[in-house]
This record gives sequence, C-alpha cells and structure tokens, in this order.
Amino acid sequence: MKRAVFVLLAIAFLVLILLYAFRGPLTLAAMDRVVATRMGSSLLDELPDGLHIALCGAGSPLPDPMRSGPCSAIIAGDRMFIVDSGSNSSRVLSQIRIPQGAIDAILLTHFHSDHIDGLGDTVLQAWVNGSRTEPMPLIGPEGVQEIAKGLKATYRQDQLYRTAHHGEEIVPSSGFGAVAQPFAEPGPGEGVVILDDGDLTITAFRVDHEPVDPAVGYRFDYKDRSLVLSGDTKKSANLEEFAQGTDLLVHEALSRELVGVMTEGARKAGRPNLVKVTTDILDYHASPVEAAESAQTAGADHLLFYHIVPPLLLAPMEGIFVEGVSDAYDGPFTVGRDGTLVSLPAGSEEIRVEELL
Repeated sequence: MKRAVFVLLAIAFLVLILLYAFRGPLTLAAMDRVVATRMGSSLLDELPDGLHIALCGAGSPLPDPMRSGPCSAIIAGDRMFIVDSGSNSSRVLSQIRIPQGAIDAILLTHFHSDHIDGLGDTVLQAWVNGSRTEPMPLIGPEGVQEIAKGLKATYRQDQLYRTAHHGEEIVPSSGFGAVAQPFAEPGPGEGVVILDDGDLTITAFRVDHEPVDPAVGYRFDYKDRSLVLSGDTKKSANLEEFAQGTDLLVHEALSRELVGVMTEGARKAGRPNLVKVTTDILDYHASPVEAAESAQTAGADHLLFYHIVPPLLLAPMEGIFVEGVSDAYDGPFTVGRDGTLVSLPAGSEEIRVEELL
C-alpha cells in the first residue's frame, strides 16, 4: 500500500515538473484556443429574438472597480444601439463579447463628461474592428454636433496613421469618426421619435437634470416588449409618463445617505471643493427610493439601477443603497454592475437577469 502511494506521488511530482518545464508552449496552446473561441463568438448570436440591455457601464464619474462610466447596449432583434459611452465602456463591450463593429448608432442622453469620455474608444473600435465605410451615427439633442466635430479633430492624426498602416480596405477613411444627427429637445409631454422602423421604435423624452440642459431619456419598443432608460435626472413626472406599462425601467440612482458620508469625510479632510461638489450633486439625481416610486407609478415590471452613486465598495453598502426600495415598489429590482444583462424575449412576459462578468 505504501509503495503504491509512493508511486502515485512520484508520478504526480513528475507531471508537475513536466507542466512547469513546458509552461510556455502549454500557455500558448491554451491561449490559441481561447482567443480563437472568443474572436469567433458574439453575445448577439446567442440572444433570443427580443429586446435586451447589457450594461457596459453602470457607474458614475467616481472610481468603482465594478462599474465603469455610463453605457448601455440595447439589442432589438438584429439591431444594436449604444446609449452613452463613459470611460472604459469600450473595453467592457469587448469583455462581454459585443462586437463594436455591429453598433448601428450611439445615442447620447446629455453632454456631461462622464457620459461621453469613452466615445473616442468606442467609435474607433467600431471603425477599425468593423471596417466601417460610413461614420458612426451620433444621435442626441442639439449640441451633439460639437461632440462629433471634436471627436474628428481629436483623432484625425490617429486616422491618418491607421489608414496608412493597414490600408483603405481594412480601415476605410470614409468610415472614420461620427456624424451628428441632432434633434430638438422635446417639451414636457412631448416625445421625439428617433427611429420608427417596422418592429422597433425609439422615442426621446425630456428629463430634469437642471442646470444641465438639454437632457433626455429614451424609450425602446420592440415588438411587444419595451424598456425605458432614464439618463441622468431627478425624480421626473415626465419620465413616469413615458415609462407607463414598460417591462423594464433602467433608472439612475444616488444614495444621499452614502454621499453624505463622503461629504463629511471631505469636510474633515479640509477639502472644501469636494464638500461643495458632493453637496451640489444631491439636487439633480434621483434617490433609489425615488426611482422605485417612479417604477411603481409607471407600472414597470422590473427596475434596474444604473449610474450608481457613490461606488458600492463594501457589500453592506448595497443594503444601505436599496433601503426602502421594496416599500416603494412592489416589483423585482436589480442593482446593476458592468455586465448586467436583462433580456425581454419577444412574445412572452419573461424577464431574465444574468451577470456576464
């Protein structure tokens, strides 16, 4: 018996030595398989017909290891739209296997820096990886023209280098940058139809993010399913009107209690500038309970929190963040993070929630 155990241990030890000795070739072989699999796969091919949202950024300007800058990928049938593109959103799209070359258009809710500071990466990745022959449509309220113009100016040298290096067939000059498609900000009770194409309708509506103006949210209707995305707003009766009967309300949320702790910390640290900022942000964002109240008023079937402020760095903080939500809203809710996917299959009432990361 002892001899058999000794032999087995010797064999195991020898295997470990061989694995260590050949770790380089083995790693390359494994990498070859993984890279080929990932490059040949796409989340879009695995989703059932319906309306889906994947959070490519569930956070805010504040650093959060689980949440990048605001970004949502909306998949409706065989079409895909990105709403806002905050920092790191392009990389999250890659991590969750959403090909940026497949983006039909990027929609902006407003022009705060945290909603647009990832645009350069997303537009360039869509151009290079997708070999686009036309610029990316960049849709938003009046003022979006300046964003598109700035992107083109900022990355002009990069465009020249890449086309010269890889050739017109791979990175066509004609597909570089973004082309603005502005619309007039809707008034209260008014909706601007961005797209009405068979089974898919996208409608923009006004939200309340003063002093930021214009600021809008979007409603997506595909076949018999719908979702509404708030953008940045405090509690808004107009949003509640446009969210009536929606399957999914995706709403920003700021915990005043947790931000208050940050304010007090800044005061104790002698940082009056941060005290001012963390105090100012309280009056133009909705609290989790206010978002829940809007979901209840609208009759939304599910509530997804995104643009979460502040970062929920410790597990107990999430409990504080959602305190009172269940009292205000009698439906299920999800605290979003990067990679949260909510699927609304067509022809059903099912709502599937999963985490891709």
